[in-house]
Amino acid sequence: MVDRGASALSLPDDWPAHPDPILALNRMGSFDWDLDSGLFHMDARAHEVFDVRPDEFDDNPMSLAVRFPRAEAHRLDALVAQAIKDGSENYGTYFRLRCRDGTLRWTHTQGYIRRDGTGRPRRIIGIVRDATQEMGELEARREQAAQDEVRRRQTNVVQLTTAALAHARTVQDVIDVLKDTHGLTHLGATSLVMGLVEAGRIRLIAEGPAGSFVPGTDITRIDEPYPMSEAVRTLTPRFIESPEEFADRYPILWPHITGLNITSAAYLPLIAEARPIGAMGLLYSDRRGFTPEDRNVLIALGSSIAQSLQRAMLYEQQKDLATGLQQAMLPRTIPSVPGADVAVRYRAAGAEGSLPRDIGGDWYDLIPLPGGTPSGGGRVGAVIGDVQGHDTHAAAVMGQLRIVLRAYAAEGHTPATVMARASVFLHELDTDRFATCLYAEADLATGVVQVVRAGHIDPLVRHADGSCRRVTVEGGLPLGLSAEFGQLDYPVATLELDPGGTLLLCTDGLVEQPGVDLDEGMQTLTDLIAVGPADVWELADRLIDVAEERAGDDDVALLLLRRRALDTPQSGGRLQQHVAPGDPEALTGARHMIRAAVGAWGARERSDEIELVADELITNALMHTEGAAIVTLRVLTGTDRRMRVEVEDSSSALPRRREAGESGVSGRGLLLVDLLSDVWGVEARGGGKCVWSEFVVGGADLS
Repeated sequence: MVDRGASALSLPDDWPAHPDPILALNRMGSFDWDLDSGLFHMDARAHEVFDVRPDEFDDNPMSLAVRFPRAEAHRLDALVAQAIKDGSENYGTYFRLRCRDGTLRWTHTQGYIRRDGTGRPRRIIGIVRDATQEMGELEARREQAAQDEVRRRQTNVVQLTTAALAHARTVQDVIDVLKDTHGLTHLGATSLVMGLVEAGRIRLIAEGPAGSFVPGTDITRIDEPYPMSEAVRTLTPRFIESPEEFADRYPILWPHITGLNITSAAYLPLIAEARPIGAMGLLYSDRRGFTPEDRNVLIALGSSIAQSLQRAMLYEQQKDLATGLQQAMLPRTIPSVPGADVAVRYRAAGAEGSLPRDIGGDWYDLIPLPGGTPSGGGRVGAVIGDVQGHDTHAAAVMGQLRIVLRAYAAEGHTPATVMARASVFLHELDTDRFATCLYAEADLATGVVQVVRAGHIDPLVRHADGSCRRVTVEGGLPLGLSAEFGQLDYPVATLELDPGGTLLLCTDGLVEQPGVDLDEGMQTLTDLIAVGPADVWELADRLIDVAEERAGDDDVALLLLRRRALDTPQSGGRLQQHVAPGDPEALTGARHMIRAAVGAWGARERSDEIELVADELITNALMHTEGAAIVTLRVLTGTDRRMRVEVEDSSSALPRRREAGESGVSGRGLLLVDLLSDVWGVEARGGGKCVWSEFVVGGADLS
């Protein structure tokens, strides 16, 4: 190299006859090259550097040619010529000399060009020194720097791969990270294979690139002569450093992968908790052999990958368990209900990539109820609920609560009684969980729906014309809390579901959105239903798709019940209620049912009379018999339109009129029934009887 910045030294004309002692102390030799005469004078130390004796050198530069490899001589000549030509004052460079024993020695020279007044070069005065140690140290530093860079890159590989694997939740996520183009680049490999240990065999779960699959290796035994089998069997890596070694060690496998141009391979056991869970193979096409550093890095990577893989496998096991538990707690099938189309859906929170904790307490149920008309429509109870929490305990509580709700409803209790008893059950279950719930009891022949709500969101109704509205239901406290605070009153709301209308019950996961209040969320859902498909199953799919797109953190349970349009005219409406003895809530529920139904069926002008007579008949049945009473309210059509109240009990004893004294508190019941009813009577029913009363009512025929 040419040093253009240094100034020429102020040296005596006879230099190097008396070299500076500093040069000698630094083991430097000096020379003086007279460009006019061509003579090249050197001191004794310079002779040592060039490895020539004084009697072998005649001051002719060409005599030194034997000491210069040809390439070095050309480079040095060009360097000096260029320095003279461009007016430089000095030059310097490292070059190699060939010693008399044939070895090469690194040498350094620095020359200073002396010019006359016209700028013409006259002399070159300089120094030479043995630079072998210096260049050796420089080379050592370069090698160290290269090794440091390799270590840095290797550490970076571990860090990058580990960071990417930290986000992998499933086994496929782990595979995707490793098979990703950047992942393989970080690993330096061109192809990857991976297998999991299952029941003494290795099942291949990843292979690449496309078309590299070896037939018969999708499942292999651990004792077979394959490199992955060896890695698992011995718990030690298998490093294959050349194609020849691969062909020699694994003659069964090698013929199948010769087309991949494999030059080396590393097969690593994937060990977690001191046991092999699988093995991974990295195949290379651009390298031979593995340094100790390479092996250490790959072993470290194998450990990191094994931990991620075990975590992913555990996650999938927990998710399968959670999903299985959730599905076991939900109804396996939804019963067919005459007069209705029913669609149910369930979506676990964060279904893609969520943690297994997302098993929740959301549930739905559909309960066939006694009564209804076989051809025109059944009676059915629809339930939607959500137990507090997202864990297996919430799911377990949900399963128990679903069972008791179904039992209470099937026994014929009123909706309010069903909810109150479920709250008491949850309170006595010795759990700190509460639950929200909505229970709707529908008579599909008449379209009358009775709804009670325990801290849950309101139901929605979509009409046959596609319009949708939120049904505001006065609710009670959530189940468990209402019993704890002694507030077991659950008001009953009654609505009419016209033929073609759909009742929608859902949990709040379908409504709630971050930053959006509940009312706004309900309105958004209402608008979505209004423009959704008319088909109840397609509508359910659409709503769940929306929940998937939002990827919310809460479960979604959904139940849609559509009342079918009746194929043939029916003979009026019919509702039925079971009233147990000693159950004032059931009696209150029956009164609510009668009042609501009378109003819904257009007989509001006689509602007080009908309710009073029904209350009297129910009270008599409960007081004078030991069993329960079954209350039936129906509309009869004919020459006139009548509403009929029937109270059935298990006693065969007929009611009789009694005259009440002036101070009597009983004996007036049948007198009241006779006074208010248009007609009444008693019928024998099996082992019991039915007392009935009819009222002529106005309004349009329900048929």
